[in-house]
Amino acid sequence: MVTARDSASALEIISSQPIDLVLADIKMPGINGLELVRQIHEIAPDLPCIVVTGYGSAESSVEALRAGAYWYLEKPFDQGHLDVVRRLVEQAIEHGRLKSENRLLQGQLRTKYSFENIVGTSAALREVLETVSKVATTDSTVLITGESGTGKELVARAIHFNSKRADKMFVTVNCGAIPEELLESELFGHVRGAFTNAVANREGRFSVANEGTIFLDEIGDMSATLQVKLLRVLQDRTFEPVGSSKTQSVDVRVIAATNQNLEDAIARRLFREDLYYRLNVIPIVVPPLRERREDVPLLAQHFLNIANEGRGEQVIGFSDEVMERLMSFDWPGNVRELENLVERMVTLGSSHGIVASDLPKSLQTSHPSPPAVPRIPPQGLNFRDVVDQFESDLILQALEITHGNKNRAAQLIRMNRTTMLEKMKKKGVKFDGGSRDPRGTDEGGRANSDPRSGAARFARLGEVEDSLDSPPEH
Repeated sequence: MVTARDSASALEIISSQPIDLVLADIKMPGINGLELVRQIHEIAPDLPCIVVTGYGSAESSVEALRAGAYWYLEKPFDQGHLDVVRRLVEQAIEHGRLKSENRLLQGQLRTKYSFENIVGTSAALREVLETVSKVATTDSTVLITGESGTGKELVARAIHFNSKRADKMFVTVNCGAIPEELLESELFGHVRGAFTNAVANREGRFSVANEGTIFLDEIGDMSATLQVKLLRVLQDRTFEPVGSSKTQSVDVRVIAATNQNLEDAIARRLFREDLYYRLNVIPIVVPPLRERREDVPLLAQHFLNIANEGRGEQVIGFSDEVMERLMSFDWPGNVRELENLVERMVTLGSSHGIVASDLPKSLQTSHPSPPAVPRIPPQGLNFRDVVDQFESDLILQALEITHGNKNRAAQLIRMNRTTMLEKMKKKGVKFDGGSRDPRGTDEGGRANSDPRSGAARFARLGEVEDSLDSPPEH
């Protein structure tokens, strides 16, 4: 126990050594105990303070709590109250410890989800992080789209933990994993008796996330009924728990994510257009791993380091052949698939390093497909025509991969956007993003006659060969 004669001495002690609890009298030389509590909280916000006075009143107790005191005691204490005071001191110290631990964990989370700790250096990922850094400082609603396993939740957490709401809750709700009849209660809570087995009031996720962020994953799976209620929350920041007529207000940032094409869902009347525009204030598209293959070595090493934690023998790395195959693979499961594969190979492999025999058979036997080129017929062919057709096909492929996003398509083929648009205009290349089957068939399963489809492009190359094989007519 350390004592101080006045507030100045107390502040000097607190600044120079660890203290678990402060007991401060309101009446003391210099500034009073309430002002001392305020100054203590500026330099040690988690340090609990109990204010003691012999001149108690309701007003002074309220003022002490507003100043940041943990509790307010009137003296003198009689012998019967000492046990109560002892328990109060123990509770205050425990409260301060928990606050300090919570602040430490919050700091660790902010570090974990800082932009510097998101692995990758590709242009596609840098574009995403640049948008995230701008969005994080605002309260704008964000819609994150991308294939499964690309890291949409990681992006959402990066937004939250780099925002002014970072000290508040980040609440995740997987809209596709919760049955429709339970999701409304999960989101908005319910009152006792609202339905069978509702034996007590229950707080919903929106209330839990108040002043923080709520992340609505798989938003495309939400039912039409709940879409209407979510629209109201986005518009008015109000809702009613299930079974209640009392409106509650909430201050929460909404981040939603989906692996579905919501514009297609709107066209099929599966998703509300007005809700889409409320969610899509700031759109962020997370690219699949096959569009940022240069990040594969960094990600693989990152996951290797994680898998090595706690192991006696460390796996030293990947052979060149393994890395080549990892980079040539298309990763339908994206980053999550790569992470799981690295963990499996570390667990089952040897500490000498991961070699080709440690790969699953699908990667041991796979080879990157060489680009298709037309055979040169005996009569020869027009080089410029073939190159022109190849350029058109390449641009169309980039547009197909990016779902018609011309900015990302140009980045994908490392071409200036203006140059790509000029080439499209000159060559008559058009992309309407229609409902073509990506395998080159129409909706009935027949070969697609659209000249932009994969099957038609191969047919046109064959027609060039056939025309060159036949002598010209005179």
